[in-house]
Amino acid sequence: MPAKTREVYVCSACGAQTPQWKGQCPNCKEWNTLETVTISAAPSGRARPSDARSPARAQPLARVEELGHRPYGTGLTALDRVLGKGLMPGAAVLVGGEPGIGKSTLLLQLAGAVAAEGRVVLYASGEESLPQIKSRADRLGVLHDNLLAVATSRVEDLFPLLPPDNAPALIVVDSVQTLASDQADGLPGNVSQVRAVATELVERCKRTHTTLILVGHVTKDGTLAGPRLLEHLVDTVISLEGDRREMFRLLRVLKNRFGPNQELLVFRMVSQGLEVVEDPSTFFLGARDASLSGTAVVMAVDGQRPFAVEIQALATRSYLAIPRRTGLGFDVNRLYLLLAVLEKRLRLNFGQVDIYAKVGGGMRLQEPGLDLALVAALLSSFYDIPLPDRAVLWGEVDLNGQVRPVSGQDVRLAQARRLGYNPILCPLSTEKKGEGVATVMDLQNRLFRKK
Repeated sequence: MPAKTREVYVCSACGAQTPQWKGQCPNCKEWNTLETVTISAAPSGRARPSDARSPARAQPLARVEELGHRPYGTGLTALDRVLGKGLMPGAAVLVGGEPGIGKSTLLLQLAGAVAAEGRVVLYASGEESLPQIKSRADRLGVLHDNLLAVATSRVEDLFPLLPPDNAPALIVVDSVQTLASDQADGLPGNVSQVRAVATELVERCKRTHTTLILVGHVTKDGTLAGPRLLEHLVDTVISLEGDRREMFRLLRVLKNRFGPNQELLVFRMVSQGLEVVEDPSTFFLGARDASLSGTAVVMAVDGQRPFAVEIQALATRSYLAIPRRTGLGFDVNRLYLLLAVLEKRLRLNFGQVDIYAKVGGGMRLQEPGLDLALVAALLSSFYDIPLPDRAVLWGEVDLNGQVRPVSGQDVRLAQARRLGYNPILCPLSTEKKGEGVATVMDLQNRLFRKK
């Protein structure tokens, strides 16, 4: 008796199912994310494959054997540090990023470095042919006999390459949206296919103690495409960010079961691939001219790493009925809030002034410590007075115009002193030598002698 089929609607954002189509997902409340999926139901008299498995048995954790669960290096010391001592056997890593950002380049470099250390690595691609992979590997200088490659769009083609007794140490799948499974319906990349492919690969690699790296595409708003289940299945989620027009890339660790979260690693794009920037403390400052007005340096913290970033602002006369407000590299709502605070607390009039602000170097900052530096840059451009040459700022500005401490105060202060910044303008609780800033009024009086 043939299996019966039925249609359900699956949300591409959260993976929730509903029997009826709706404009809004009832689970995650996202709009226009429900897709039609045809599923088959096994007849009532037929046993499912899971029914034939031996029942699970519980055992004391103290007696569980640790078989091959010792991390090994990636060939990049900085990457090992942010991952937590390297790659863990049997772990699954998800790498996301925009097209052309350098995901394939970075992972092929990593695969070549692991292969050079004597481990067998399998690079599976559903996007490139074998000659294309070889050409890129030759350009990167990572060709090795231990580096194997396969070009396929079927996940079942990978299973014979993962034998239980002689499986490779690492498998890189580029990308999970290009593979299809015979156990799921629909085209490659839809919710059912991504779920089936990822689940089968993760289960198979855990049994063979093979490290799995999955490449995932991202949507236009920067989030990983496909169901959220994909992020729950893996042990580590990595995001590769940056502007394709810039020469640097930011690797963020968003989830990590074997190490710290929210770590940051900076890469520089060179002809031989991606190169780690060992000390990014002043990498994003570039050729800064401190004699110009409208610029300020903020000691930002992303993850556990402090680095100096330039904040730029331009206040110019407006000829429009409604002045322009533009912000790049941060949430523009933060600019609106700070302008309202300055108008209220400092009695400044921005009603006939266009305001443009950005984070220098192509960086994007979301932390609250950006507020004080942004205020200083705005006031510097408004008064057309440059800040002191080696001044650095950080702190959160509330709606009352007070400057509040932010996380990582001691780390920021130590880094600012190591780089020789003076004066250091930050919340009072951080600096005990009289250089602390309590309000935006104090900042204005100190930097511009205005009252």
